[in-house]
Amino acid sequence: MIKSATYIQKNWALAWPLAFNALLVQSMLLIDTYLVAPLGELPVAAMGIAATIVSFVLGIEIAIGNGIQLLVGRAVGSNSRADLAVAYWSGLFINSVTSLVFLFVLHFFGTEIVSFITDDAELAKLTESYLSITKYIVLLTAYTQVCTAFCNGNGKTQVPLKGFMIELPVNALLSYVLINGLGEYQGLGLEGAAWGSLVAVLLRTIFLYVALKIDSEVDLRYPQSRYFWRELRPQYAQIYPIAANFLVLSIGATVYQLLFAQLELYSFVAITLIFPWLRAATQFPNAWAQASGITISQALGQNDTTELKLFIKRCTKIGMTVSVVIAGLLLLLSQFILLIYPDIDPDTQTALMVIAPLYIALPVIRAYNTVAGNILRALGNSNLVLKIHFVTQWLISLPICALLILYLDVSIFWAFAMIPIEELLKTLPFHHFKQRYISRLNPE
Repeated sequence: MIKSATYIQKNWALAWPLAFNALLVQSMLLIDTYLVAPLGELPVAAMGIAATIVSFVLGIEIAIGNGIQLLVGRAVGSNSRADLAVAYWSGLFINSVTSLVFLFVLHFFGTEIVSFITDDAELAKLTESYLSITKYIVLLTAYTQVCTAFCNGNGKTQVPLKGFMIELPVNALLSYVLINGLGEYQGLGLEGAAWGSLVAVLLRTIFLYVALKIDSEVDLRYPQSRYFWRELRPQYAQIYPIAANFLVLSIGATVYQLLFAQLELYSFVAITLIFPWLRAATQFPNAWAQASGITISQALGQNDTTELKLFIKRCTKIGMTVSVVIAGLLLLLSQFILLIYPDIDPDTQTALMVIAPLYIALPVIRAYNTVAGNILRALGNSNLVLKIHFVTQWLISLPICALLILYLDVSIFWAFAMIPIEELLKTLPFHHFKQRYISRLNPE
């Protein structure tokens, strides 16, 4: 019992900075959405489309970061400095190549991608102007995600938190001035939000570089005895299934957004306004699940599975409890949403009210799957998690959602309802396989 309690305490110490890190990541989009909302429905919709495209790329980088995070956790557990350095440099190489590929695609085919999503010429023009600036964020986040994963895997989750605490106020103040102007300066409108975000992320990138550079406990010199190109393949083989899990979810979320963009403008604007809040809210149970994965990885790296079964049972219950609290906060948000966005169109207000029960219930429905998925990944079953996500999302939920929106012309309620329905479909297989694999853990 003492060992399990120690695991729980360690998990809390890891989870709260992870939660605030993730919350501050989402706050960038929250700030932009809040500041852009007074400009009207069209700029909000343009930002929603551009943010969906960029978020897809960022999702891949975050996915690779999650793979690196577990590798770092195992290296810390086995107390191997060489493995730490190999995981860091391999991850940085993979993420950098990924960002350059997608930057190339966005630079040369961005117009075609936007035209495929919307045929509204004015909306497409606004989207392209915002995207032409924010696309460079993917280069910076390729580095910051690796640094964040390295710090998280080491248990130093406060370092990325400090970086976001620098980024947040700079983003808010700079974006406000660049959007609305100050004194004789007229402001840039929607483009101002993009520049504010880019500069803020750049400052966080510089902070993380300096923080790792001056940390006496961090030694990132690549071990001479380990040939990089020979190490890259096994590192990629371990990162790939974990990254693929998140990639499937990231692409799925992007497809959902693209399908929602085919709804009437006011419905899409309502979803664009609520999505940053929903993403921010679900980061708390996500952070607990990630912390659980790190704790389990470190315990396995030390070959210490004493009371690990009890820890998994208790951390699942805590994750569900956190999700209920988050649902309560979303209920509160639904009552005051018009105070936050007082200038939105009445049709948008109605759409927000229609989907309120769905987004309030979603964190509770999703929490168990999130915790179970991270536990299974930490236990080395990433491919199984990938299969569950792929089948429920790509073979069932997304085709039905496309049918409902593109051919049956359903309301925003039934279109948005496919997201919680997808989570319900995942619950049974996640529960079944989690119980199966934790039963195989043998206490040392």
